[in-house]
Amino acid sequence: MDYKNKKVLVIGMAKSGVSSAALLCRLGADVTIYDVKKREDLPKDLLHELDGFSYRDMLGQDPMDKIPEMDILVLSPGVPLGLPFIRRAYELGKQVIAEIELGFAVSKADFIAITGTNGKTTTTALTGEIFKNAGISTHVLGNIGVPITQEAMQTAPGDVVVAETAALQLDTIESYRPRESAILNITEDHLDRYGTMENYIAAKAKIFKNQTPKDYCVLNFDNDIVRELEPQIKAKVVWFSVSTVPPNGAYVKDGVICFSLDGKELDIMPAEELRIPGRHNLENALAATALACLYGISAEVIANTLRTFPGVEHRIEFVRTVNGVTFINDSKGTNPDATLNAIRAMVRPTVLILGGYDKKSDFVPLYQAFTPMIKAVIVLGDTAGKLIEAAENCGYQNYIRANGFEDAVLKAYSIADEGDNVLLSPACASWDMFRNFEERGRIFKEIVNGL
Repeated sequence: MDYKNKKVLVIGMAKSGVSSAALLCRLGADVTIYDVKKREDLPKDLLHELDGFSYRDMLGQDPMDKIPEMDILVLSPGVPLGLPFIRRAYELGKQVIAEIELGFAVSKADFIAITGTNGKTTTTALTGEIFKNAGISTHVLGNIGVPITQEAMQTAPGDVVVAETAALQLDTIESYRPRESAILNITEDHLDRYGTMENYIAAKAKIFKNQTPKDYCVLNFDNDIVRELEPQIKAKVVWFSVSTVPPNGAYVKDGVICFSLDGKELDIMPAEELRIPGRHNLENALAATALACLYGISAEVIANTLRTFPGVEHRIEFVRTVNGVTFINDSKGTNPDATLNAIRAMVRPTVLILGGYDKKSDFVPLYQAFTPMIKAVIVLGDTAGKLIEAAENCGYQNYIRANGFEDAVLKAYSIADEGDNVLLSPACASWDMFRNFEERGRIFKEIVNGL
């Protein structure tokens, strides 16, 4: 699409919105930026990327009256579709697209798109590392922290974009079509936005909406919800599984990670040599293996990367051992299922820090699935009361309520014995106390490093 002289309203001035506005300015569009916050209320230097460009500023204003003159609305992830001026845009037949849609339209690269409730960032980073190690010009973008629009114009034919793609980014796609897609898992999350699991699943399923039989879709055979999506998919379905050997896909057989396609089986490496710990990370590695094999990357490159990839910050990240107590940062544990993955990776007695912003999750299954390794729980944040109620409903009494984040870390340290872990894996979003889970994880590490 030619964006020159098109009147575009970019909604939401976080990283992806600013990058979208900058890209559109470079493409010659007539750009207006909007955020509910006024300019002085936005983080300092956030709009620095727009310096030198000509654009209209509607920060902190109501854009309703400007909607009739707009050609396109570009939405940042998480912008509610029910806002009155967005509903008006739909009524007037305006084009309403996601930031990833804009980036995809401008990019010249092949797209490898990865979604799922948990494991997206680790799998995206790992897949990107495999592709880079294969000598492919690779851009690791999307929900992982670098907007697709930020590098879209820098891509060339033959490049690959490995894109972490969240449900919130898929809501308003139109032609977004990855050459390969993957759905890692779907469990309860974001019900504060979607209301029902059916709506959340439908949002995730949009990742394969525009794929054709020439494309591939990699699915988790072990996740019931994901497996049941197969009949909707036009792309060729390839599976990954830690529990069985699917007809096409990545799996573990006799302790070896393997990949098969159309009857041809390829051994990759012994599963025990995978560097990142936990069953969930074995799943992530199998998904990455399938995506890489489908692109023609050699078993040797894949194996070398799986043996050396150290993991991603804020995902079961070792921080420090103090007086025999090991601190682990899993701030990315923003829902109960993610926290369960972290719990299952613990092999020593563990004090668990839980709590944060309420995404309407049910915490009872979390307590019911505790392993004997969880010796105590520290609760805090908006969900503290809800976490205590769930604990008592499950007969779990070994909890302590903290007065703030630092107090939670100090309380956890005070009751941990030599040889124990203190695990930050809150099972909640961070927005009640922090800008994002990254800030929460960094502050956790600052507190621990100050002990």
